Amino acid sequence: MRRLLGLTLCAGTASGVACSQKDGGKTAGDSSQAASTPFSAFVDTYFDSLYSFTPTAATAAGFHQYDSRLDDLSAATMTRRIATLQSQLARLDSLRATKLTADDSIDAAMLDGAIHSELQDESTLKSWQKNPMGYVALAGGSVDLLMKRNFAPPAERLQSVTARLRGIPPVLAAMRVNVSNPPREFTDLAMRIAGGSVGFFKNDVATWARDAAGTDTMALRAFTAVNDSVAAAMQSAAKWLQSDLMLKSKGSYAIGAQEFANKLRYDEMTDIPLDRLLAIGEADLEKNYKDFVATAAKVAPGKNVHDAYAVLMNEHPTAANLIPSAKSTVEGIRKFLVDHQIVDIPSEVRPIVTETPPYARNGSFASMDTPGAYETKATEAFYYVTPPEKDWDAKHIEEHLRLFNPSVMQLITVHEVFPGHYLQFIYAKQFPTKTRKLLAAASNAEGWAHYAEQMMVDEGLGAGDPKIRLAQLEEALLRDCRWVVGMKEHTQGMTVEQGAKLFVDKCFQEPANGYEEARRGAYNPTYLYYTLGKLEIYKLREDYKKAKGSAFTLREFHDQFVKQGGVPIKLMRRLLLPGDTASVL
Repeated sequence: MRRLLGLTLCAGTASGVACSQKDGGKTAGDSSQAASTPFSAFVDTYFDSLYSFTPTAATAAGFHQYDSRLDDLSAATMTRRIATLQSQLARLDSLRATKLTADDSIDAAMLDGAIHSELQDESTLKSWQKNPMGYVALAGGSVDLLMKRNFAPPAERLQSVTARLRGIPPVLAAMRVNVSNPPREFTDLAMRIAGGSVGFFKNDVATWARDAAGTDTMALRAFTAVNDSVAAAMQSAAKWLQSDLMLKSKGSYAIGAQEFANKLRYDEMTDIPLDRLLAIGEADLEKNYKDFVATAAKVAPGKNVHDAYAVLMNEHPTAANLIPSAKSTVEGIRKFLVDHQIVDIPSEVRPIVTETPPYARNGSFASMDTPGAYETKATEAFYYVTPPEKDWDAKHIEEHLRLFNPSVMQLITVHEVFPGHYLQFIYAKQFPTKTRKLLAAASNAEGWAHYAEQMMVDEGLGAGDPKIRLAQLEEALLRDCRWVVGMKEHTQGMTVEQGAKLFVDKCFQEPANGYEEARRGAYNPTYLYYTLGKLEIYKLREDYKKAKGSAFTLREFHDQFVKQGGVPIKLMRRLLLPGDTASVL
């Protein structure tokens, strides 16, 4: 199970539950858990401990008593965190041996997965010793959280920014001590993040701070001194990554079959044998490939499949109008949802469409960054689209922009905004428990968004235009290739270069984008969760339809699904189909 930080990598949610900004370090509970019980006390203890360890996650969730602090990534702190998790796991095991309510039982299963997942990452895989990306990304992300949402007066947030900035040089110092022999792919991406972050601190953060300080010259001087030191430290870190760590980056990214299976079990509650799981992914890839070839013949009769797909990609935005082109898709897709009664949309608010910040450009092309579950004031959500980098050559820029052709751009907006991640964020106000507001399975969050792409075209988006269907199949192929490449990179020795070739040959990705995708698999091994979740949701929908009979409507199924929170589909079946014992696939 993953922490909900923002529907970007994990998923951010909003909650109507009040949370004091300065409440002595305690996270607020939910009305559903208002009566103190041993389990509700454990839930509070778990999240208090989690957010003390990672204050930036607390800020993202809406707990602002942590805003002046930054995560301590020293080896000593990591050792203490591992011991804490082991103790919490033992306590949770004892609670699960008692009789729990239905909601508590669901939450206990999610917490068990979250604790096991974090223990695997920190104690077994030891990502903090082999991946520099987390250190350099934390720096910009932790500050941007305080800048971009107006949850407190700018002057107050400037104080928190200045305090948090002081913690960045120690984080970068910890990186130099902790990280040794990482995979080359990790260091290469860390260099990109660090290099972009230097300008972020010198320009974006400094500009924001001048406005926030207003006439308070003393506050601005205090900020400037610290920010200048952070920019210098980040510049030094970028140089170290390139001239020192890169030369030592000879490690393997593969986590192996056993840990791959464990990760799926902890994060997604999936225990399908890996050989069968790979066969399912490869079968879906072949099915969608055949459908893609057939649809391409309708788009461009007489042309080969690559030339047919080029018909879509050749019509793409420039770097200058990339963001406007993304923004232009939002209203039409929202109207389609309403007109076709796909799902209820309980808000008139729209997300802000803007460029992905430099610190977050880790290979993704678009994402949704939403407020945390307990954020009550600053409810802005950001639909991020990643522009080409300024130092790319013309060919790389062209290949990157071709991804954002109008047909694919509609499907990206379906995934990120309506009825994908942004709608999940809107519905989070109704999630029934604290745990479900703060944790989610990617196979639910990303599975739902990917399911939405095919479902929307099936329901008539594009009015039968084969270009839209071809774009939907391309998005499906992309996720199928993630399934196959991720599994083979981590369990069968596939290289990133071999994975990139599969993305190009079977998923029709541009070479530059194919490499970005395959490299993502190196640090995100189970990114099969998109298609896994989609297939599980389709199976759940069919079983739900059989159970409801003539009373079934698509809208009612969707409404019920999104109201439950990001629980693994195995648990979703328990919620929507009481007594269900069928398999998820």
